[in-house]
Order: sequence, then structure tokens, then C-alpha cells
Amino acid sequence: MPLTIINSFASWVLKQRIHQIELFLKYPNEVQEELLMNLIHSSKNTVLGKKYEYASINSYATFAERIPISTYEELQPLIERTRKGEQNVFWETPIKWFAKSSGTTNAKSKFIPVSNEALEDCHYKGSKDLLCLYLNNNEDSELFLGKSLRLGGSSQIYEDNNTFFGDLSAILIENMPIWAEFSSTPSNKISLMSEWETKIAAIINETKNENVTSFAGVPSWMLVLMNKMLEETGKGNLFELWPNLEVYFHGGVNFEPYREQYKKILPKKDFKYYEIYNASEGFFAIQDLNYSSDLLLMLDYGIFYEFIPMDTFGTLDQKVIRLADVELFKNYALVITTNSGLWRYLIGDTVRFTSLNPYRIRVTGRTKHHINVFGEELMVENTDQAIAKACKMTQMQVVDYTVAPIFMEGKEKGAHEWMIEFKDNPADVSQFQKALDDSIQSLNSDYEAKRYNNMTLNPLVINVARKNLFYDWLKGKNKLGGQHKIPRLSNQRDYLEQLKSMQFQTV
Repeated sequence: MPLTIINSFASWVLKQRIHQIELFLKYPNEVQEELLMNLIHSSKNTVLGKKYEYASINSYATFAERIPISTYEELQPLIERTRKGEQNVFWETPIKWFAKSSGTTNAKSKFIPVSNEALEDCHYKGSKDLLCLYLNNNEDSELFLGKSLRLGGSSQIYEDNNTFFGDLSAILIENMPIWAEFSSTPSNKISLMSEWETKIAAIINETKNENVTSFAGVPSWMLVLMNKMLEETGKGNLFELWPNLEVYFHGGVNFEPYREQYKKILPKKDFKYYEIYNASEGFFAIQDLNYSSDLLLMLDYGIFYEFIPMDTFGTLDQKVIRLADVELFKNYALVITTNSGLWRYLIGDTVRFTSLNPYRIRVTGRTKHHINVFGEELMVENTDQAIAKACKMTQMQVVDYTVAPIFMEGKEKGAHEWMIEFKDNPADVSQFQKALDDSIQSLNSDYEAKRYNNMTLNPLVINVARKNLFYDWLKGKNKLGGQHKIPRLSNQRDYLEQLKSMQFQTV
């Protein structure tokens, strides 16, 4: 079958989904309420269902009153029972897949349950909807005339007690439908390679002669791959290698600190960037408009959403609200109930709403990865935007960064200490330092108030990292590639001190 016919047919099939999306756009809260009742009803005979008497829950109020908010640590005993072969513990259908996730830096692994319903009605549905929304916005797309270069996790699937675990990307590849495998590169064999540096070389070798029309992956790691691709092939930019490239699908970390670097290797004004928000626990939101930074919250993936305002999070006054009660531009901790049996699960991400009709969000950070030692409420969204702003003002490029507090001692005021790896080190660090400090103040009024006349906070301090410091740090933790991320912000100094101790080591 000619590729043009395949492209037209695939586009037509995917666009049929638009009508269903329009339904939850029109009746968002009703769709969410019905979804919750279906999740509760289907799980009434599980161990959890009997414990909390799901059979008698007939409203959100009763659900919220009866079932507690849970962290992974609180759910772990139930998850371990299922990993050992016991079923019907927290979800009605058998669960044999577990996405192994250690978060950003924790050594202790999490095993997130992934049901067949979550695979089909959430993860794969999200992937198809991403294509559907993109094609709906770009009628002349020729996406399926070529292939999508994917850069997923570096892990294979392991078996234990007739259950299987691995990176989410490995689980998705293992269960991938034929149509998706046909339109992707590199091969599954290479995609599942565990050793990052060998894998990068294999991807370059296999994909450099393909007709790549899109690529997908975490911006930080994809940038490493693309720069190595240009180095290996001697090309000046990616269009010289793949002239039909039209879109980059990305997620996992904020794109802003990397945007200018991508513009240099993708020098076309009309090139498209489409962001997604997904995790081992589910697929949550998709950019639904060209040239936008807002993500449409997807409401019919078997996930019921609740939110904790960050100004009460972790306090005695903490309150939990449903979607119908959220407000614009406030930071919320995200709570999910899913079709994999995660009930009122605190995922650890923070979001804010940029639109209520439809519900659109931006991911602002992590509940554990922010700095509020001095009442400054600094979020990752603030620092990512400030880095991008300072880079533009000083014509610099940042590879990676992390921030920690300098605690007050005696009469000495506090401050924020940064470790920043630049693509090329600045001739004048103080110029970048001032641009960054000013940018944060313009983005965060709490930080600005603490910095006023150095009242509480002294000017920020910058350590210029040696080349590949962050890469070597992750390599030492066996966390190269995939979804592994640098912890941007912390209320403690552990990460920063580890990096400082490696600053003068050669690896």
C-alpha cells in the first residue's frame, strides 16, 4: 500500500476520536463524576473495596470522607501482595505489569501497578490522542510518510512470581500494537537496550538513514542524542539529516531551559513542539494547540482527579478539592484515582490551571522539589523560566542545574546556592548571576520580597559546574537516559553537596 494512502488512512482513523474529546470538553465534571462511580463500582469486591465498603459509596462526598489520601509508602504493602501473585487486592482484573520507578534520585524503587485497562484506555489512548490532536491542528501533516524516532527508558522486562516489571517505556514497547511498531524507529531490540552509551550509538547507526518525520522523548536526553547525531554525521542541523521533520513530542521535564538549544539544531520558525504530561501512574494531559505551553487535561482515561492547594499542603488545614472547584493560577498538588487501582494517590507533582473552559494546566514542579526555607515558595516553574530568561539576556546556554538553600547562621542571612553547567562557560559569571536573580524576582513576588534590600535573602550564589558533571553524577547512580531527571530544587543540601564533591573529579 503506498505511503500516501497509509498517511491519509491513519489520519482519518485518529481524527474519529475528536468527537469523543468534544464530549468531555462540553461536560467535563459530569464525565469525571461518572468515571469515579464506575471505578468504585467495578472495585467493590476487592480487598480495598470491602475494607472501605465501596458498595455503599454513591457520591463524591462519601468517597472523599471514607477513603484516605495515600502515598506510595502507604500503598506498598498492598502492591507487594499483588507482586507476589495475589489478585483482586485493589483492582478487579488481574495485574501482572509493574512500572519500576525510582523517581528522581531515590535509590528505593517503586513498583507502580499497570492494569490492562490502563495500558489500553490510558497510556495507548493518550499516545493516539496526541497524534489525533496534532493532526487535527495540522491538516497538511505528512507524519506517517516517515517514522517517529523514540527515545525511551533503558531497561528490559524482568519476571518475578509470574508478574513482570521494568521501565514504563519497556512495558509499553513490550505490549505495543503493530501499527505503532511499524511507524517507529529504532527497533524494539535497540529501544530496550540497557546500557545507555551503547544504546545511543546503536540508535544513531539505525536511524540516521531513515526518513524521520517526528521524534519523541525527554528534552534533556533527546538533546544529548541529537547533538551526538549531528557530531557523528557531520550535519549542521537536523533538517540536513531529516528534511521532512515536522514535530518534536516531548515531556518529562520543563522544556523552557532547552528551547533555545533546540532552535539552533532545528532552525525553522514553523517547526512544531508538542508537550505531553505522563508518568508511570498514567497519561494526564496533552498540548492541544499549536505554539502553546498549556496542556489539555484528559478526562476520560480512567483517571479521576483531585487537587490539594499548595498553600495548605501538608498542614492541619490541608483540604482536597475536585476538578469542579479549582481556581485559575493557583498551585495544586495532584491526587489521582486510577484504573490500575491507585486510590486517592498523591503522585508528587504540582500543577496550576491556565484555563477552566476547557481545563488546561501547566506542570509547575514536585511537592518535594521546591524551596520554601525562607517563605519564598520557589517552584521549578519559576527557576526554569528564570534560567531561560537569563540565558536570553546574556546569550548563554545552560545544560543542567540544581538549587539548594544556604541556611542562616547567626547574623548571616540565607541565600540560594546554584550549581549550573553551561554549554560554554560565561566570561562574566556575575552578569549571569544578576540576570538570573532579577528574573526570579520578576517571576516570584515572595522571592522578591525576601530579596528586597537583602532583608532575608542575600543574592544567589552560582557554582559553575565542570563539563559533564551532572551526566557523571547520574551515571554513578546508574540513572542515564529514559525518565531520569536532575532534581532542580531541594529544601536540603544533599544533592548539591554530592555534586560539589564531584566537581574536581575526572570520570
